[in-house]
Amino acid sequence: MFPEYRDLISRLKTEDAHFTRLFDEHNELDQRIKNLEARIELGTETEIETLKKEKLNLKDQLHAILKEADAA
Repeated sequence: MFPEYRDLISRLKTEDAHFTRLFDEHNELDQRIKNLEARIELGTETEIETLKKEKLNLKDQLHAILKEADAA
């Protein structure tokens, strides 16, 4: 995710607890969605779609933080 910000992501993960929490939550949702789609965990299509929307929202928040930090 966001390869163009790789260095900035590494820095923010050590300096910004809020960014780290969002980043970790995004990764956890990503893994959960993969498990549900692979039928490793049981879930409904509605649940998967809801999780995907949550993940996208987190990604948008992360991108906004990255853009702001990059401009500073």
